[in-house]
Amino acid sequence: MSRQVVRSSKFRHVFGQPAKADQCYEDVRVSQTTWDSGFCAVNPKFVALICEASGGGAFLVLPLSKVWEIPDGGLVVPLREPVVTLEGHTKRVGIVAWHPTAQNVLLSAGCDNVILVWDVGTGAAVLTLGPDVHPDTIYSVDWSRDGGLICTSCRDKRVRILEPRKGTIVAEKDRPHEGTRPVHAVFVSEGKILTTGFSRMSERQVALWDTKHLEEPLSLQELDTSSGVLLPFFDPDTNIVYLCGK
Repeated sequence: MSRQVVRSSKFRHVFGQPAKADQCYEDVRVSQTTWDSGFCAVNPKFVALICEASGGGAFLVLPLSKVWEIPDGGLVVPLREPVVTLEGHTKRVGIVAWHPTAQNVLLSAGCDNVILVWDVGTGAAVLTLGPDVHPDTIYSVDWSRDGGLICTSCRDKRVRILEPRKGTIVAEKDRPHEGTRPVHAVFVSEGKILTTGFSRMSERQVALWDTKHLEEPLSLQELDTSSGVLLPFFDPDTNIVYLCGK
């Protein structure tokens, strides 16, 4: 008799550990807008958050090294002031993403269909990708591993690979998923991108693409049937893709 051997997953011991209360910020009013986004971006020094504000479009940057912000003699009032506030969008901001290699460089995308790249140190926008690049709502934006490119997904059903310094489209794919629900895209290892979307029958899908050959996916997998949009996150240290859904 033959015996079937089931291979154990190498990710079975991967889990998240929430931070303790003394390492957390409180009283931060995170945006309550209905947007398929994580509403934050984190690098080793700062966390950027999209916050609730009248008219929308506001986000703040907070330091992660809280101990250096404590004055002599301790705190007498709560820390409520951000390190810097960046203003430039005409409508609310839904996406923020830190540059993976350059210090203090932050990307933001808003309902004005504009992408801005900021120098957080000076508070100035250094690059602008206007609505001529994205004619409709931007669903997702992600930096490549070296920061030379960004990939975006848009309500016009297109995934674009952009060179932000030149403002040019390197490659684009029309309708990577056949469904009408939002598509999200992230860079993964070896210059490939991973997209999440829906089939015509509302089945949730995940697909892997070669950025140099976007005609057909390298792999397309149907996961389940649900109306919740999947948000992909890639961890380059462990080569794990996390899919989060509402």
